[in-house]
Amino acid sequence: MNETTDAIFSALADPTRRAIFERLCRKGAQTVGALTAEAGVSQPAVSKHLGVLKRAGLVEDRHEGRQTHYTARLEALAPLADWTKQMTGFWENRFDDLDDLLKRMDQ
Repeated sequence: MNETTDAIFSALADPTRRAIFERLCRKGAQTVGALTAEAGVSQPAVSKHLGVLKRAGLVEDRHEGRQTHYTARLEALAPLADWTKQMTGFWENRFDDLDDLLKRMDQ
């Protein structure tokens, strides 16, 4: 894995950050206030979580007057999709090898 993938996994490892990211994915752009209303944590905590998500490249912000709107960057999940695909291939090969071994043992 590389630093980008590590940062994404780290950012999404926290359940509150994951919930914030999922909400942005489902509902589109949200202000800190709107996210705080449903997050179950304080506004400063939501802001810190958004900072982690932003540093990982998972969200972007847009300033509009005194409010900041956050949007999920779905394309930022590409490294996770790639990693998952690699691991799927790895395990499929391992299971094929195990299946071959079991067939040889039955003979």
